[in-house]
Amino acid sequence: PSEAWPEGTLVTEEPPGAATEEAATPEAPESEAEEAAAALSLLEVLRVCAVLEDAGDQLSILGCIMPWPLERRQSAAAPVRAVSALRGAAVPPFPTPLPGYRQAVNKMQDLAFKTSTGQAIMTMETLKKTQSDRKFFSDVIASTLQELQESGTFVSLLQTLRKEKENKMHFYDIIAREESGRKMIKTLQKQLINVKKERQAEVQSRNEYIAHLKDQLQEMKAKTNLENHYMKRNTELQVAQTQRKCNRTEELLLEEIEKLRMKTEEENRIHVEIEMFLKKEQQRLQEKLEFWMEKFDKDTEMKQNKLNALKATKASDLAHLQDLAKTIREYEQVIIEDRIEKEKTRKKIKQDVLELKSAIKLQAWWRGTVVRKEIGGFKMPKKEMEDSKDMKGKGMDKQKRRGKK
Repeated sequence: PSEAWPEGTLVTEEPPGAATEEAATPEAPESEAEEAAAALSLLEVLRVCAVLEDAGDQLSILGCIMPWPLERRQSAAAPVRAVSALRGAAVPPFPTPLPGYRQAVNKMQDLAFKTSTGQAIMTMETLKKTQSDRKFFSDVIASTLQELQESGTFVSLLQTLRKEKENKMHFYDIIAREESGRKMIKTLQKQLINVKKERQAEVQSRNEYIAHLKDQLQEMKAKTNLENHYMKRNTELQVAQTQRKCNRTEELLLEEIEKLRMKTEEENRIHVEIEMFLKKEQQRLQEKLEFWMEKFDKDTEMKQNKLNALKATKASDLAHLQDLAKTIREYEQVIIEDRIEKEKTRKKIKQDVLELKSAIKLQAWWRGTVVRKEIGGFKMPKKEMEDSKDMKGKGMDKQKRRGKK
């Protein structure tokens, strides 16, 4: 028991046996989408967009060159039939053909239709399935292409694939339950047929036994009639005794027949009750299936709302982090500028100190030179000059020693 399958459904795979696999966590699709979005560069996005546009164009061309389904052919052939009807109204009807000729024509038409009906049905179902799949792929490619062009991601494609996998798993589950229900019904039908055959065999054996007893009764009556001339008294007693026995046997057989009839009625009643029980069970399973389908839709909607809320929270957190990063970059720029300014100040102070030391050394050298050379109005006494020469000689000796070292 299950819902009716849509027209054009083709099952080309076995039901999956991995029904007990662990379900993926709700964060898995979002992490996959983030990885996919982070993995695609601008050049890859352009390449994927070009491939998707080419695939969409090929699907559109395929939809244009494929043959029309039966409904579209009938709708296109309706004006032709109307014109033919108008033309046929002006033509006088032909005389009625002979019955034999009409039967022969009907047989030929039935033979022609029987040979090609199955192939035509399969072709129409295949065309409908192909058209629906082509339209679905075209919509998925268009949405994915639009998302790639707008945001450079393909989250909708991943979501579509996940939904298709879930629908496929649900479809195979329905097929498995349908097959189990059919097998159960076939088993019960076989058991019912076997029980009917057994009861019919029992009734037939009882009827044969009754006929055999009736034959024996007739034979015994004939024998009593033949022996009536010789042993009338004895025969009358034997006939009476035999009659009582036959009556008793007949009563027993009638009672047994009545019992069999009641038993047959009881079995028929049990069969009807079993059928009612199976119908109720089928209805209960159908209601349960509808309940689970509704629950699945509600759970899916709730999870989607949670996912949207998480996405909104993520967007707000990302904006806040961007503001913080911007503030941090401004602070780092200020710190770097301050360090550069301090480094410039330190170098300037160091340069001033070096210039001051150089100026002091230059002044000391100039003063010493002025004193030694007696430049200007400054002149030293002779004794001081000799001492200075001695000091100068000693200084030269020290410099020579230092040079040797």
